[in-house]
Amino acid sequence: MIHDPHRTGRGPSGQARLSDDPPESGSEPGGEPGTELGGERIAKLLARSGVGSRRDVERLIAEGRVAINGQVLTTPAVKVEPGDILTVDGAVVGEPEPVRVFRYHKPVGLVTTHKDPQGRPTVFEALPEGLPRLISVGRLDLNSEGLLLLTNDGGLARALELPATGVVRRYRARAHGRITQERLDTLKDGITVEGVRYGAIEARLDKAKEGHQGANLWLTVTLQEGKNREVRRVLEALGLKVNRLIRLSYGPFALGTLDVGEIEEVGPRVIREQLEGHIPPENMPKGDRPQYRSPARKSRRAQAESRQAELVPPRPEAPAKKAYKAGWAKPKAKAKPHAKTAGKAAKAKLQAKIEGKTIGPRHEPAAGKRTASQGKPPGRPKGGPQRGPPRGPANRGGGRPRTTAPRGRG
Repeated sequence: MIHDPHRTGRGPSGQARLSDDPPESGSEPGGEPGTELGGERIAKLLARSGVGSRRDVERLIAEGRVAINGQVLTTPAVKVEPGDILTVDGAVVGEPEPVRVFRYHKPVGLVTTHKDPQGRPTVFEALPEGLPRLISVGRLDLNSEGLLLLTNDGGLARALELPATGVVRRYRARAHGRITQERLDTLKDGITVEGVRYGAIEARLDKAKEGHQGANLWLTVTLQEGKNREVRRVLEALGLKVNRLIRLSYGPFALGTLDVGEIEEVGPRVIREQLEGHIPPENMPKGDRPQYRSPARKSRRAQAESRQAELVPPRPEAPAKKAYKAGWAKPKAKAKPHAKTAGKAAKAKLQAKIEGKTIGPRHEPAAGKRTASQGKPPGRPKGGPQRGPPRGPANRGGGRPRTTAPRGRG
């Protein structure tokens, strides 16, 4: 049944109340519009159901895409009672669920919308199956990446988006140009760009690399408003061209170690602790564990191995081992030389090599040939080096060497 908060009394089912209808039980005469009991505003209900923010719901109603009990609505100034059938684009909208929040690492090349008129890929088309109907908290443009919060409660999304809420957003920006920290500090007082006033922005110069055509800079930018393309427009006003923008955190939630394209649900306990002032008590989730379980994440080593496998061509498959039937004798494995035996053989070969000998079947002499080791040992070559101890004065005559010094004169 449709209820008009600007009127009192009850009309026929599916129609707005008339001014001469009797007042509804529980309503206070002369009260403010929308204060009567027994129903919930359609914009709030659809926002809680994840259809969109209240502003999005108003736009859907103006386009004639929302109906109650088969009657298309033309104004959002209606209420929904229990038992009414509410549809959006012909699909029935179920009862609102408790608030759920997801962290998503948005990649570059996705549009933050449910339907794109230009046919570009969207964030919600890239999400895995098994998730409820979600809407985004704020937006990231096509060329931006990083943390994107998703929720099933449009009221919470709207509350976190409003500049008056003062939720802090932190970005990591890579830009091309030259600038000093002193000039970046001027953003703390706000700046006006093309007639748009931006509030206080904290920008820190982290790294600068000089090049032939300028400098590539890395900056950390912190702001609270989050207006459309705020970081890019503000930095362009200072002469910097942003070529990469990553959102690191949004309020109490951080990007952390989420991989690109990965989504993870925030636990109910964290939602109760961090978003208590933005969620009505009846919408608070219960329990401690999230409902959605992300697929098992690979370790850093596994991720590196998978990336390496993509670059290296696969090895040819090894031939399959021969299968033996039960009862067949399997071939014995070749005996490997013992470590001590192998070590002695290696030492013997090395000693033979030092002495000029050869060991092994490969170095056996050919038949009919005679080597020096098989015949009479050759004599000492003329003019060659002498063998044995040198002959000195002490060894002349073949006698025993003199052990005492010669006796002196006198």
